[in-house]
Amino acid sequence: MLTDSTPPVAAEIWLSQPRGFCAGVVRAIEIVERALALHGAPVYVFHEIVHNGHVVQSLRERGAVFVDTLDDVPPGALTVFSAHGVSTAVATQAARQHLQVLDATCPLVHKVHQQAQRYAQQGRAIVVIGHAGHEEVVGTLGRVHNAYLVGTVQDVAHLPLAADTAVAYVTQTTLSIDDTREVIAALQARFSNLQGPDTDGICYASQNRQTAARTLAAAVDLMLVVGAANSSNANRLREVAAQQGVPAHLVADETGVDAAWLRGAQRIGVTAGASTPEVLVQRVAKRLRELGAGVVLQAPGVQENVVFRLPLALLRRAA
Repeated sequence: MLTDSTPPVAAEIWLSQPRGFCAGVVRAIEIVERALALHGAPVYVFHEIVHNGHVVQSLRERGAVFVDTLDDVPPGALTVFSAHGVSTAVATQAARQHLQVLDATCPLVHKVHQQAQRYAQQGRAIVVIGHAGHEEVVGTLGRVHNAYLVGTVQDVAHLPLAADTAVAYVTQTTLSIDDTREVIAALQARFSNLQGPDTDGICYASQNRQTAARTLAAAVDLMLVVGAANSSNANRLREVAAQQGVPAHLVADETGVDAAWLRGAQRIGVTAGASTPEVLVQRVAKRLRELGAGVVLQAPGVQENVVFRLPLALLRRAA
């Protein structure tokens, strides 16, 4: 009989592939790092550069100043827009304050902005599929007029639009095809004149990480997702894993691991959100081994090789 003091069986630790940083996150962090190296502190960053407290604190210690309003940025200061993108109003305010802006918006988020603006120019009402309050969604809604936010099938039913309205939809990039399928189907059923992007507009990183997490969760007894509580994609990874019928927990780092979770587990799966640095995954794996787990193994999966270019201003200065 197992008790709270019974050491766990030496479980295998399986690391999901892919996991952790995506190309957009790598680019955003590198923009801040290079700005600090080239210009010195302070470098102001509008919102968290990515949703991970460890990353934010590391940059803060090196001279980054994170603000939630441009009113807190001195006129003319070097300012980085976060990976989540900003509204037209924020960009306009930055220009009014003569800020030196480095835009770390993920290119895939920028693509969504362009899609929404193109549809709006056609006279269509814009429906944004996403999570209310998320910085990316706030930025996308603020790029167009006549825009509406939906997160569920029920939200679609409550849209104040006639069935023959010309409508177009775009999606939050941290969602996957699976996340949006039912909502898109509801939009198609309700509106006779609907347009939307091809599935290649879905963020490759969100889809790849969810697919890998789903596959791994089906083969293990316990899933741990390393990521911040305010990370949309990390929370979704935990949900995807839990849907496979295994216990799934979100932990910010190794201090969040509960030894009781390991009891009886023969295989433990570990994945990480797209804004989670690999060092935190390794620290969680180390903690699991300290608690009695055994070998660390790499699960098969997609090898990502996507790279996004840095802003030309940084490249020219470095040259």
